[in-house]
Amino acid sequence: MAMNDSMNILNSAYLAVEYIDSFLPDNPLQQPFKNAWNYMLDNYTKFQIATWGSLIVHEVSYFLLCVPGFVFQFIPYMQKYKIQQDKPETWEKQWKCFKTLLFNHFFIQLPLICGTYYFTEFFNIPYGWEEMPRWYVLVGQCFGCAVIEDAWHYFLHRLLHHKRIYKYIHKVHHEFVSPFGMQAEYAHPLETLILGAGFFIGIVVFCNHVVLLWAWVICRLMETIDVHSGYDVPLNPLHLVPFYAGARFHDFHHMNFIGNYASTFTWWDRLFGTDSQFIAYQEKEKKKQCLTKK
Repeated sequence: MAMNDSMNILNSAYLAVEYIDSFLPDNPLQQPFKNAWNYMLDNYTKFQIATWGSLIVHEVSYFLLCVPGFVFQFIPYMQKYKIQQDKPETWEKQWKCFKTLLFNHFFIQLPLICGTYYFTEFFNIPYGWEEMPRWYVLVGQCFGCAVIEDAWHYFLHRLLHHKRIYKYIHKVHHEFVSPFGMQAEYAHPLETLILGAGFFIGIVVFCNHVVLLWAWVICRLMETIDVHSGYDVPLNPLHLVPFYAGARFHDFHHMNFIGNYASTFTWWDRLFGTDSQFIAYQEKEKKKQCLTKK
């Protein structure tokens, strides 16, 4: 009965969004995107699209999304939004991070990406333009992937903080007490595999077109680079996402090595009380601000 009610709600929501979409103006970028997509299909094999296309999407998205946070360190005005203002970025740390990233991307992640084609073939996932899901379906699928990945990340990340395991694996990621965007995927190779596995669970559940692979890659990178940016910038559009944790939430985790284990949302930490120190910290900061104003 409960399952039927849930399905009815989802169907009603889908129909409502579809109805609203019918009134929206045509997207001027749709035709160029369609032409580019069909050109790709006509000139490259599925293996090339799944493998090299996925690698390009990941690398270009990752480093482009890192650019704003990287530039902020050179803009005095933006320093008031830096969370740990007493710990500025250094060239030495950023260069060390960059070298480790290149190793992880090409020697850990690329072999996994090479399996993308076989994954799409096994599950008969289409590549064609005609089968591509509408934008609101894609948004819903990415949100569903985020919910699943967040649950996986919370429990496995918390396990990696166990005193018997921490120093062997997760300690690498915590080398930087004050995180910066490029550090998002700076981790021990085993951590890349363990926590990265959560990324693929949602794909297995929701994927009905290869475009979801790339959309979810971009969404996940956007989130993880944002929470590692070290800057709490106002009017951040990601804060419109319900229960979104954000940079200040995750920055506290790097600052204190405890609590706030979830990757994207706040509900798991709230449910298990692992955000209690963060809440207490926020209250202290608010009191300090009030006293300063007086």
